[in-house]
Amino acid sequence: MDMGDILAQWDAVQRDEKIKAREKAKKENSVSGYGKNPQINPMEFWLNRYGTVDKDKIAEDTQERTRQQDRSYVLNMKPEAVLDLHGLHQDEAHIQLESFITNCKRRGLRKVLIIHGKGIHTHGTDPVLGEVVRRFIESDSRCGQSGHPKNKGEGGSGATWIILK
Repeated sequence: MDMGDILAQWDAVQRDEKIKAREKAKKENSVSGYGKNPQINPMEFWLNRYGTVDKDKIAEDTQERTRQQDRSYVLNMKPEAVLDLHGLHQDEAHIQLESFITNCKRRGLRKVLIIHGKGIHTHGTDPVLGEVVRRFIESDSRCGQSGHPKNKGEGGSGATWIILK
């Protein structure tokens, strides 16, 4: 059996289904008396025969698809602004973060990078600026998803990117 035979069979099946659908519609017309003594609303008859298209569902699906594509685009894009917190104390870093995020949000930026360092020059304690940035992201409603850049050239674990809501 080659492709031509398969297509011929497909056409035959489609033709048979159309004929059955027409016969069913004629039977429904004669049963309901549509045309002579209408017992069914013409709009209802048309909807029964041809079905409906849920435009709201199509719009929602399109919007969701666009949002997913947009989200993956934002995740893969380069940061639009960078803030370097090296050498700052916790309080200073928090003030800088607040100001930076406010400014970026006002400018309509979507993805920013915060460089906080890895704490390798800190003596006797764990790195503190990374923790300050993490707590800030968790507490600020303007900050969405966050993570560390994949390659070390962009900061690696010494930097955090944030998608602004």
